[in-house]
Amino acid sequence: MSLRQILIALGDPLVEVEVVPHGLETEVRDVVIMDPDDAPDVRPGDLVLVIGARGRAALPLIRAAGRAGAAAVAVKESTQLLEQAAIDAGVALLNVRPEVRWEHLEALARGVLTTATDDGEVLGDLFALAQTIATLTGGIVSIEDTASRVLAYSRSSDEVDELRRLSILGRQGPEPYLKMLREWGVYNLLRSGEEVVRIDERPELGIRKRIAVGIHAGNQPLGTIWVQEGDTPLAEQAERALLGAARVTALHLIQQRNQPTSRFRENLLVALLDGRMDAATVAGQIGADPAKPAAVVVFALRGEGGRTEIELRRSEMTGLISVHAAAYRRSALVSEAGGRTYVLLPDLAGGAQVLSLTREIVTTARRHLGIAVRAAVGSTVSTLDDARTSRQEADRVLDAMSRDLETDVATLADVRSQVLVSETLALLAEHPRIRDPRIDALDAELAKSLLAWLDALGDVRAAAERLHVHPNTLRYRLKRVDLDLDDPLVRLFAQLQLRMR
Repeated sequence: MSLRQILIALGDPLVEVEVVPHGLETEVRDVVIMDPDDAPDVRPGDLVLVIGARGRAALPLIRAAGRAGAAAVAVKESTQLLEQAAIDAGVALLNVRPEVRWEHLEALARGVLTTATDDGEVLGDLFALAQTIATLTGGIVSIEDTASRVLAYSRSSDEVDELRRLSILGRQGPEPYLKMLREWGVYNLLRSGEEVVRIDERPELGIRKRIAVGIHAGNQPLGTIWVQEGDTPLAEQAERALLGAARVTALHLIQQRNQPTSRFRENLLVALLDGRMDAATVAGQIGADPAKPAAVVVFALRGEGGRTEIELRRSEMTGLISVHAAAYRRSALVSEAGGRTYVLLPDLAGGAQVLSLTREIVTTARRHLGIAVRAAVGSTVSTLDDARTSRQEADRVLDAMSRDLETDVATLADVRSQVLVSETLALLAEHPRIRDPRIDALDAELAKSLLAWLDALGDVRAAAERLHVHPNTLRYRLKRVDLDLDDPLVRLFAQLQLRMR
């Protein structure tokens, strides 16, 4: 994004612009730290934070950053000498307030530099979200993580109180006030649920009235949104708006958790499995041998939940899978697609270890994360070129597992009949004209009874026991079925149609 966008987000509390030789539309790509004791590692488009050097000592660092094509250099205690050096080097110069902590500025600047998806949609722009929340509530907003570190904040021309000022500067708020918050149970309330908490002003501490709400994914706290009242009272619907904002912010925070994972490697796997990239190219990127066997495993969450909770659980599941897969094969690839997580395991010697690894992942997810996961293991194929075949097989198995099976881990060999029947029923479902209307006319009780009898190969006693009814009751029900059950073709199609129903 442009230097202008970053400066608008960070605002006056942290930095001031001294010189901008190429204008504020200069593109910023990354944030790096430059220390006089280290060799410079600066690339074009970097925002360089000069740490440990002030005055004349910063001159060689500014010149080196300019030669490397940096977008801007941030220093403390800017001087005319440094400004002229920045102009000569063709790099923007930012002056950082003396009380600002470098690590805090770095974290905030990285937060502004959001990741863009392939279609250009910007994810996780917490500063823009904070500004939106401020508009809706009529207050001054800060978004913090669970350690009370400020992740983003809104801009405001209203007077801010001491707590907000110190929080943005990365320093701790007044201890007497923080102690009162703890004693009042404010932090416990924010961590325990979605209730909006009201905090009265404390003029003697320079603290204004504010409202706050916890950010959660299911039962897990992710942070807090604080809204300070400015020169005018908060909006009438501020609390309602804040509750909705917390749910939206949760999605942003979860998306940001996923951003550190390599989008490039994820795209490699998706492109390979979709047939958009050849195996040799992918193998060259990940250091694998395309001529060696490979396998694909697919994972999916079990159970339901709200969107935010599902996103968090999927994020945790994918992180766990990535760790295990990387430990097993350095060249393993992990990617999400269509609500499922796919793992490519190249350079295999055999398939038995893949099944063992999959079971270990599912067990670990349940035991340590409390997440129920279902996994299907595709066959080990002879070369990486056939990875799509392994993926298709794994998808078939998982589809069948989601319809009928209670097992957690399976291969095609384990559930071949279930897969074949499941896919046959899917084909039948696509052609409504292929139906026996007499079977459709059966009520639920008769349909269930007939299917149990067919599954028991005509053994009335076994079927009755499964249904928990007397055998004579089942015989009476079967007599009411308007079908020639002595005909094996009638029985065959009735069983298929009842299973589809």
